[in-house]
Amino acid sequence: QVQLVESGGGLVQPGGSLRLSCVASGRSFSIYDMGWYRQAPGKQRELVAAISSGDSTKYADSVKGRFTISRDNAKNTVYLEMKSLKPEDTAVYYCNAKALYGTVVYWGQGTQVTVSS
Repeated sequence: QVQLVESGGGLVQPGGSLRLSCVASGRSFSIYDMGWYRQAPGKQRELVAAISSGDSTKYADSVKGRFTISRDNAKNTVYLEMKSLKPEDTAVYYCNAKALYGTVVYWGQGTQVTVSS
């Protein structure tokens, strides 16, 4: 079982930067595929970025070149570095995890990101 806790959200001006963190409980963090999703008011939750247990990454087209996902297995933490933020990036950002050979997906509680002048 995995518990995920996100942090780092807040209010930032357009063009600014923010770094989100997701800390996972337990052992064997390195075998989990990790992802960042976001959900804006009135919209479906969507994948923002993902990083596999082998460190391969993928990004939504809307954030390519601006966001970077990374992980520090020694700290049981996955990060989302967000740059050149736009108002349309405003959403609740969620961390998720899935074991490499598992089927259950775990979710964090979410952290609010608001991009506004």
